Amino acid sequence: MTAHTTLSAERFEADRPRLRAVAHRMLGSLGEADDAVQETWLRASRADVGDVANVSGWLTTVAGRVCLNMLRSRGRRHETPLDAWSADAAGAAAAPAEGGDPEEEALLADAVGVALLVVLDTLAPAERLTFVLHDLFSVPFDDIAPLIERTPAATRQLAGRARRRVRGGDAPAVDRVRQREVVDAFLAATRGGDFEALVALLHPDVILTADRFVIPTPGPVAVSGARPVAEGAMAATGRARFTGPALLDGTVGLVMAPHGRLRLVLVFTFAEDGITAIDVVADRERLAGIEMAVLDAAATDAPALDD
Repeated sequence: MTAHTTLSAERFEADRPRLRAVAHRMLGSLGEADDAVQETWLRASRADVGDVANVSGWLTTVAGRVCLNMLRSRGRRHETPLDAWSADAAGAAAAPAEGGDPEEEALLADAVGVALLVVLDTLAPAERLTFVLHDLFSVPFDDIAPLIERTPAATRQLAGRARRRVRGGDAPAVDRVRQREVVDAFLAATRGGDFEALVALLHPDVILTADRFVIPTPGPVAVSGARPVAEGAMAATGRARFTGPALLDGTVGLVMAPHGRLRLVLVFTFAEDGITAIDVVADRERLAGIEMAVLDAAATDAPALDD
């Protein structure tokens, strides 16, 4: 009779950073990721690992299964309107409603890429699992297939479909380098509260529009002029911590996604003399009609969470 071989806590801790990284990309929320890692430990500590040749790989698949179950059990999320120009609402949007340290959550969103978390959140659970495990963490399709009850060949096809969604289709030829520079500068100025730097990025006659789901009003709101628009952006400094660049219908814009959940986007119109228009979109139907993709292929890499 073969003795039952259990996994030591020390051995599990050696893999915790990797498992946390997997769970964070699967679930988008740091609080949920930590819950998933804890559940992974509970399952792993009760299992017999005597015949497990690759403990790290096995733990990754266990974590993947836990995350897949969590994704499938998610109900409809309660969406609340966000007042784009209220400091209190911006702070509420950044609050750790789903657990976790908001500062760490914001840092991880930056490290992983807000756009990647947003696009991953649009994938079906099986697509998300396949893309994260294979493309981001190099888990073989043969190991992923049993988790989603598909053949390795079907799993490979699923990953390819998810990959196309993440990276987007063929986009129009535009000066994305310049757009990215302007959008990065806009985000940096907003986060840093640099009012004059923000004004310098805007056309004097810039027009900002926000739909009624951004600001709880009967209809959309419009603000014109560089300084009034910049003043509004300054009121959303707290919310900017969970905002990052993305491709929106082939043009560089910004997505805001606390805990990896899309709340709104900023669609820019660019000209030689600055940003001429900003459309702030929170309407679910309008958001569904915008093709979102990760801006840089490098953003689909998997940096360590504690880098």
